[in-house]
Amino acid sequence: MSEPETLIHLCKLSDLEESEARGFDPHNDGYNTLFIVRQQNSISAYIDRCPHQGITLPWRKHAYLNGKQNRIVCSGHGAEFDIATGECLSGPCLGQSLEKAPVILEDDGSLYLQYPS
Repeated sequence: MSEPETLIHLCKLSDLEESEARGFDPHNDGYNTLFIVRQQNSISAYIDRCPHQGITLPWRKHAYLNGKQNRIVCSGHGAEFDIATGECLSGPCLGQSLEKAPVILEDDGSLYLQYPS
């Protein structure tokens, strides 16, 4: 028997601008544990942790993207990641990837974190 899933509402898709990234703290412990990037009308969601040293990525709140807004960047080492795949494209963690976050988009445009309860 599989465990039931819990859904935690994060935001509406319309709350995210094109080429915007936003961090979320669904557990209300003061730390963003995941972030979502909206690019070309698609979303990518990842756990807020660099695969190199396990540190959080942004240098300030919601600052997950580089200046061109075409890559995710780690403020600790400058590693850059592909938005669509999470794969490290440059920096000390080449060959590694960000961990995808289990986020679903409902028909009404709501984004939810989905995980076993």
